[in-house]
Amino acid sequence: MSLFKARDWWSTILGDKEEFDQGCLCLANVDNSGNGQDKIIVGSFMGYLRIFSPHPAKTGDGAQAEDLLLEVDLRDPVLQVEVGKFVSGTEMLHLAVLHSRKLCVYSVSGTLGNVEHGNQCQMKLMYEHNLQRTACNMTYGSFGGVKGRDLICIQSMDGMLMVFEQESYAFGRFLPGFLLPGPLAYSSRTDSFLTVSSCQQVESYKYQVLAFATDADKRQETEQQKLGSGKRLVVDWTLNIGEQALDICIVSFNQSASSVFVLGERNFFCLKDNGQIRFMKKLDWSPSCFLPYCSVSEGTINTLIGNHNNMLHIYQDVTLKWATQLPHIPVAVRVGCLHDLKGVIVTLSDDGHLQCSYLGTDPSLFQAPNVQSRELNYDELDVEMKELQKIIKDVNKSQGVWPMTEREDDLNVSVVVSPNFDSVSQATDVEVGTDLVPSVTVKVTLQNRVILQKAKLSVYVQPPLELTCDQFTFQFMTPDLTRTVSFSVYLKRSYTPSELEGNAVVSYSRPTDRNPDGIPRVIQCKFRLPLKLICLPGQPSKTASHKITIDTNKSPVSLLSLFPGFASQSDDDQVNVMGFHFLGGARITVLASKTSQRYRIQSEQFEDLWLITNELILRLQEYFEKQGVKDFACSFSGSIPLQEYFELIDHHFELRINGEKLEELLSERAVQFRAIQRRLLARFKDKTPAPLQHLDTLLDGTYKQVIALADAVEENQGNLFQSFTRLKSATHLVILLIALWQKLSADQVAILEAAFLPLQEDTQELGWEETVDAAISHLLKTCLSKSSKEQAMNLNSQLNIPKDTSQLKKHITLLCDRLAKGGRLCLSTDAAAPQTMVMPGGCTTIPESDLEERSVEQDSTELFTNHRHLTAETPRPEVSPLQGVSE
Repeated sequence: MSLFKARDWWSTILGDKEEFDQGCLCLANVDNSGNGQDKIIVGSFMGYLRIFSPHPAKTGDGAQAEDLLLEVDLRDPVLQVEVGKFVSGTEMLHLAVLHSRKLCVYSVSGTLGNVEHGNQCQMKLMYEHNLQRTACNMTYGSFGGVKGRDLICIQSMDGMLMVFEQESYAFGRFLPGFLLPGPLAYSSRTDSFLTVSSCQQVESYKYQVLAFATDADKRQETEQQKLGSGKRLVVDWTLNIGEQALDICIVSFNQSASSVFVLGERNFFCLKDNGQIRFMKKLDWSPSCFLPYCSVSEGTINTLIGNHNNMLHIYQDVTLKWATQLPHIPVAVRVGCLHDLKGVIVTLSDDGHLQCSYLGTDPSLFQAPNVQSRELNYDELDVEMKELQKIIKDVNKSQGVWPMTEREDDLNVSVVVSPNFDSVSQATDVEVGTDLVPSVTVKVTLQNRVILQKAKLSVYVQPPLELTCDQFTFQFMTPDLTRTVSFSVYLKRSYTPSELEGNAVVSYSRPTDRNPDGIPRVIQCKFRLPLKLICLPGQPSKTASHKITIDTNKSPVSLLSLFPGFASQSDDDQVNVMGFHFLGGARITVLASKTSQRYRIQSEQFEDLWLITNELILRLQEYFEKQGVKDFACSFSGSIPLQEYFELIDHHFELRINGEKLEELLSERAVQFRAIQRRLLARFKDKTPAPLQHLDTLLDGTYKQVIALADAVEENQGNLFQSFTRLKSATHLVILLIALWQKLSADQVAILEAAFLPLQEDTQELGWEETVDAAISHLLKTCLSKSSKEQAMNLNSQLNIPKDTSQLKKHITLLCDRLAKGGRLCLSTDAAAPQTMVMPGGCTTIPESDLEERSVEQDSTELFTNHRHLTAETPRPEVSPLQGVSE
């Protein structure tokens, strides 16, 4: 904020809800009066043209009726107003008004008023040009060095420069490489036009080159004609400024050389005539307009720059000389001579605030009154502080940041999965080998309690499951509305998904009194898809490569009761043996022991065991819950099948390495292909034909290699995605077996899932192997560490693709070994010793930075600095009193 404000000399508000821009303001002696006083000409986008001649009785007066010389409605939006010698046969000044499809030139004459009514102006149309293209802006000057008259150049929205020699149209030229129009200016010193293109570079075009270039009407000529005619429009010089320009101005004063000033979005440039940078200034604020003007110091130029902070800065070259505050954001600024007062600064805002001001100081005479001092009663302050702290504590304890009851009651989301297949399958573009792929309908119901905004439902299922529609939008303009949407789910590709669980997430905004736009909130609802969607009854198999056995503490249950929809025969064999056939081709067999309390699941593929094993455990739990049994438990007493798990990891890692090699090879072939293209293009452009030396054959061969490599990369990506899905299935199975093996709690299982399943998608930049290795290393370093030496080890903070999977497999084996020896998973910093049991209360995130790891190390080392003998004792699990209550 400036210490000084602009001294208001005269101001007014133009019209009602009219809009203005930088081309709508002009200062000139438009009526050619003998005293040479400037008039203020203002045009608006509403089509009004006004001419003012301010005569305030005293400084700061508002506009009087006699200050307005002319106000006329031109019916069309006024884009720009300029004053110059635009009429042939006279050197009088005339007014040029640019509309979107028309250029009009007017003669303005003044009439002396009678008594106190003031002077007035009359405007007469001299000529007009109807434009064939929509105009953007214009500039004028003595193009080609003509004397005693000004020519006008208009830039259209599609990049055409139209030159008018007063009453007649001269020619039109298209700017090369044009995308969007930029500011336009004319330099009389070099007889050239300057603009800033969409490439963020200043471009200069000679008028002579424009005049002799190919006419715009013949733009569609062939490329051979362009090369042979010699009339292509060529830029004189360019300068890349790296940002879009707001305005461009060319000045030439007596005491300084000609300069090109360019106002960018964050920088202010001064260029020489040949495009070299004379100086530049980085701005700390967003500018809105600028105007270079004459400086009293020889060899320097002053510049007025307005910004969006209601400030007007005055620079002498790059030195800030003055800063003053304006009552509005200026979009146009001019300096002129008004009422015998030279150097008046005229500013215009986009909403029509027109002000004439000058620089000066207005010291504030306000003095702050003395505050009456009184003694403080510290006892009363302590009592008040305790009361406020109690109120804050009660509010935080009962409600938190938002009241939980309100947040839950804002929107209720329920999901119902149809128990039956769709009568007509909605599966499309499937890649499954079976003849008919079934689909099942899922219905989501939303019911709001209050008005909600921007409600959006997103549904996600695990690939290769596919949704017919996964995005929905809703409008809850009134309370207590119910919206229901339905969609179908089906299996699209010929492999098994890693999970049958789906997730429906609703994001919305709840408006409040203080925030009408709404507070963003998210609510989710999970649902489970039926097993029969991806699986059919199959023939049981007696032999299989992979088997696991689940122990229970209750007598075995008939498989017909657990899987009623998968009975393919009516004999008694279905009681203890049942076969499953996945749509992707895998076959799984479940056997229930007749004598012991065991269930065996077997299959030819290790990862295919996961879904059936998980479904078996879930259905057993539901069965015994319906029977009223509360102490049902499952366990796993065999060895963890790490070798089969490691084979899947190696296969996934091999596909990643193969994909990296294919991409490198594809990049090399693409570089070779472009190099051959450049060679061939140079040969074809050569005026003296030379033999191709089999370059065409080499180009064709390289092209075929590029296509083959691209197909190989695409095929490898598909195989990698399928391998990652199978790896996730195997990972879920290993986590389940470890949890049953060590009887882990839900919090400990959540830690394992966060460590082994951190990614939903696998990419070359961030893959599963390095992410899981870092997470497991952190667990081994903290809660599963055997000594303080392991805790002091520093982990690599960068995740890079490893050379092989030996380190990862070693860490996974070590993790299982530590769990077998009594280690327990916990992420709290005060429980890093292996003998500590996990406390209930949820799973926190794994520290990802060195700073967080360092803090964990410091806390753990400080805890056991003087108690080293504790680490040598045999670890014994501690039972928390909270765990005893929960169990």
